[in-house]
Amino acid sequence: MAGELITSFDGTKLYLNRETSEGDRAVLVVVHGLCEHQGRYDYFAERLHEAGIGTYRFDHRGHGRSEGDVPHLDAYTELLDDTNVVVGLACRENPGVPVFVYGHSMGGFTVALWGVRYPDEPVAGIICNGGCTFDTLGTMKGVPRGEDPHARIANELGDGVCSVREVRDWYLEDPLNAMEYTYGLCYAMQDGLAWFAEHASEFAYPVLVTHGELDSLVGQQDSRILFDTVASADKQLKIYGNLYHETINEYCRDEVIDNCVAWMAHRIDG
Repeated sequence: MAGELITSFDGTKLYLNRETSEGDRAVLVVVHGLCEHQGRYDYFAERLHEAGIGTYRFDHRGHGRSEGDVPHLDAYTELLDDTNVVVGLACRENPGVPVFVYGHSMGGFTVALWGVRYPDEPVAGIICNGGCTFDTLGTMKGVPRGEDPHARIANELGDGVCSVREVRDWYLEDPLNAMEYTYGLCYAMQDGLAWFAEHASEFAYPVLVTHGELDSLVGQQDSRILFDTVASADKQLKIYGNLYHETINEYCRDEVIDNCVAWMAHRIDG
């Protein structure tokens, strides 16, 4: 199904790519990271569809084909509430089908905080990959306060996204990737990190936490702390040796994706 613009909680138009089929055994909502877009998850979605898992992929506000000319946030809750609109849509449109949520990097930050802000949604589990949940490397916390929230910062993430050269090259060439983001986005994430530090222990959804061992953008310690802190009775942690930030784009991406599928299948089939 072709993508469309949907209206979020505050009227912002978000680009949604809904890909489902009759007989899907589950649906996964994909929440992407900073400065990228849902189209970078085409291979991931293709593999999920082969496994009978439909996908709902959307572009964050200010990203990809959604409204906004540069990644910017007035408040971290915008990420959570936008995600909740898509999760709610996926749940309503797929009655009786288990719905999971996957978040990467800033998307991992989003789904972790979403799980606390929205604790009672009919979601079967959450996968958090490379989530900036505690910012142990100081990527966001190190941005100085006091700047114009709409002033822009250059995107210098490219070299750290993946160990595969072709992925890094295409990241820089992709016209839908943003080459700048705002101080306001950083300030909003700083606020969200401070809030989550106080509330992470309230997260209780089934969760698979994954991270690349050599991730230089978001430290693996973020995922270790997340795993140790959440209240979830059903939780697993996988640190992938020698992998960078985008584990589902790495040289062993099929192994990583298969692990995600197996984790969901176990919670679908028991």
